[in-house]
Amino acid sequence: MSDSSTATARLAIEGMSCASCSSIIERMVSRMPGVRAIAVNLAANNATLTYDPAVVSVPEVCETIDGLGFVATVIPAEDRQNFDEERRAKERATERRDVATFLVALCLTVVIVVLSMTPLGMALFMRTGSHADAMHLMNVACFFLCLPVQFVCGARYYRGMWGALKARAGNMDTLVAIGTTVAFCYATYLTFGPRAYDGAMAPFETSAMLITFVLLGKMLEHRAKGRAGAAVEELVSLTPKDARVRKGDSVVEVPVSSLMPGDVVVVRPGERVPADGVVVQGHSSVDESMLTGEPVYQEKAEGDEVTGGTVNGTGLLEFRVTRSGSDTTLAHIVQLVEEAQGSKPPVQRLADRISAVFVPVVLGIALVTFVVWLIVQGLANVADGVALERALMAGVAVVVVACPCALGLATPTAVMVGTGRGAEEGILIKDGEALETTGSVTRVVFDKTGTITMGMPEVSAVNCVPGVSEQSVLALAAGLERGSEHPLARAVLMAAAERDIDSGGVADFEAVPGHGVRGIARWNNEDVPVGFGNERLVVAMTGTGVPDAFVPAGPGVTRMYLVAAGAVVAAVDARDELKPTAVEGIRALLDIGLHVSLLSGDSTEAARAVAAEAGIPEEDVMADVLPADKSAAIQALVDEGERVCMVGDGINDTPALATATVGMAMAAGSDAALEVGQIVLMHDDVRDVARAINLSRKTMRKIHQNFGWALGYNCLLIPLACAGILAPEVSGACMALSSVSVVTNSLLLRRASI
Repeated sequence: MSDSSTATARLAIEGMSCASCSSIIERMVSRMPGVRAIAVNLAANNATLTYDPAVVSVPEVCETIDGLGFVATVIPAEDRQNFDEERRAKERATERRDVATFLVALCLTVVIVVLSMTPLGMALFMRTGSHADAMHLMNVACFFLCLPVQFVCGARYYRGMWGALKARAGNMDTLVAIGTTVAFCYATYLTFGPRAYDGAMAPFETSAMLITFVLLGKMLEHRAKGRAGAAVEELVSLTPKDARVRKGDSVVEVPVSSLMPGDVVVVRPGERVPADGVVVQGHSSVDESMLTGEPVYQEKAEGDEVTGGTVNGTGLLEFRVTRSGSDTTLAHIVQLVEEAQGSKPPVQRLADRISAVFVPVVLGIALVTFVVWLIVQGLANVADGVALERALMAGVAVVVVACPCALGLATPTAVMVGTGRGAEEGILIKDGEALETTGSVTRVVFDKTGTITMGMPEVSAVNCVPGVSEQSVLALAAGLERGSEHPLARAVLMAAAERDIDSGGVADFEAVPGHGVRGIARWNNEDVPVGFGNERLVVAMTGTGVPDAFVPAGPGVTRMYLVAAGAVVAAVDARDELKPTAVEGIRALLDIGLHVSLLSGDSTEAARAVAAEAGIPEEDVMADVLPADKSAAIQALVDEGERVCMVGDGINDTPALATATVGMAMAAGSDAALEVGQIVLMHDDVRDVARAINLSRKTMRKIHQNFGWALGYNCLLIPLACAGILAPEVSGACMALSSVSVVTNSLLLRRASI
């Protein structure tokens, strides 16, 4: 089907407890006709849905998810801030309910433990008669205390298990529900069964402590997960809720979600700009640090662009809205970060495969443990209850100590924190694959103009043949460059404007990629072929090379030639300064062991001079490369076994960005480069290339640490539970803390230096 039949929606999902839950949702929803793909993010409690609206609707998908025991809600593209506030309000209400549930369970569990495991319990009930009678009454009291813990405080686990069973799968709720139910039923059997007056203690504290510990663990986990997603919330909060729109002579306050292109908005000093637009009246300085990363105010006057989320300074501004709602720059940034946080890096596939079989395997191990313990204790001794109790407790310990949560949270929490940290630093990582791959690159290839240089070259010299004036050269060159978007065109046009030179008219204008521009213009009172470009253009138009009469260009200078009537009549030199951060950024890459190359269509001499100034080795300079050949140059490096990161900003860099292992685009570059680049560097800071690579490496290190902990935890503690070394209540505490440790480890990324 065509792309026109595909739509995307984002869903908020409540009620997920582990990786098996997200796998259940993905498996069941992906089976629906019309659903192209669904990616569920356990850490963010949301999902990205790709579907065919002609076949299936979003409400139908939400209904399917609800039928599995979860609650799905559509995240609106517009009015996102209000939705997030409502969602946070629900989460706060849920958190308060969770705290109350935990406190009830804790109080009841403490009473049960005091009665059943301390001398106080027997002292209270010994007045009723014999030891057996006292023990029976104590068991009955613990039964009634445990009932609300098991079936009220623990009701969520039964609901979760029921949803998983409907999907013919298992999840963490299944393990908790089965383990605690077995323990509770066994204690109930001892209380009211044939052995009720045998003087045996019914272990109600086992199921009560299990549920209490798990409730504590999930409560701590939810709080930690909330901190993991703080970056997106901070970005969303940059857009104000209301805006002041001019209606004739009056100003009306309206919700930001109702703004439309063409509206004139008034922004007072100290207020945030509510949408993207162009200033129509007023003068002020605007804090654009959210975009540039620099705490420097930018002067804004009539005709200047303003961006939603930036902060107005001291003056009053009125601007006409050009982009509002989900079309603003800030909305696109939020979308990129959310899509990255919701995507799955390749390393997640291991966790998905394990979680798909985790619960059935654990239940199988628990059953085998139960049978083996019966055999080890001796079938002949089963009647006295000792062997049966030990076998049951070992089996329950296996069920509750196993934790699919830690495994399921290992990757998404690290991805969420890593991409969020990147967004805070102006590094927008578009997907999990880019986050994983970036850290493994071996070579970084930079475009020159606009990437490591300022991209604003200035004409430094005009060398003319005898009889030709500098004014006539700049007039003709400016006339040719009026239709070009190349940085050198801006330099020529600026030089002509500074000298008050009017550009001449040019007919049959043609831009020749990698050569320059040409057309037909008036020269010496004749209409002749003219051109302005590099040596390739000279050869193409004259059939010969550049005359020896011209003095060689200086280091770091880009030279363009003016050709008229088949002869070279002038050479125009332009110099583009390095970005202030270029030398430091390239040194940082070399210091972490990467090869750094320069890829340019400029002459070899000019490219090598810039490379030497930036600290790039001469042997790693690739010059005189046509735009069409840049992709082939990157492919050649890839074919040699290099993992290449290409950094560029222009339309001509787009094929190379797409060919590289990882493409990084400077945010000040062309829209095409931003679309193709897997990582966008918002601050146009060369140092951010090394930061992005370091962030990727540290994020992947966290993921591997999380996997090591999750797998090592289960591989170590499940055998201990099988051996009867871990009591069920201790197993429950271990399970509760395992997922918290994974999330906490991921949160350390927020403080890591990159």
